[in-house]
Amino acid sequence: MSEKKHRVSRRQFLNYTLTGVGGFMAAGILSPMVRFALDPILKEEAGQDMVAVAQVKDITTEPQRFDFKVKVKDAWYESEEPRSAWVFKDENGDIVALSPICKHLGCTVNWNGDKNNPNRFFCPCHYGLYEKDGTNVPNTPPPAPLDRYEYEVKDGTLYLGKAKPRGEA
Repeated sequence: MSEKKHRVSRRQFLNYTLTGVGGFMAAGILSPMVRFALDPILKEEAGQDMVAVAQVKDITTEPQRFDFKVKVKDAWYESEEPRSAWVFKDENGDIVALSPICKHLGCTVNWNGDKNNPNRFFCPCHYGLYEKDGTNVPNTPPPAPLDRYEYEVKDGTLYLGKAKPRGEA
């Protein structure tokens, strides 16, 4: 075979070169977008670690507020976020840990915060009420009961995890 049949013309060389460079640049531009779109799907959901909150011997039948911090990772930024929980023992002696966040507008509820409604959780934003077990009082603004924290007891210490919703009223 002759060399003329295997030669690449200038026009073909430029066409191949520009196509290759254009493809390389398109891949460089599209790959972050594709990763951004697929990353949440492929990423494992990081479970919140259990955090030591209180000694079990200090927990009474009266709800007490315990403040604690959880480590939160947002992309590459790690921080500690303050949280709190209302913790008490029910009539069976089981520990109950409730989130203080009202299900109506996200305000913070207080135990015995209203003189007219003793022994209830009270939300001062729109006068929402919850029973001691966290269930919402009918005909008040909250649409659902307070969330409950997952918990563990190890060596006499109470550890709290994520707050889980309990459903609609």
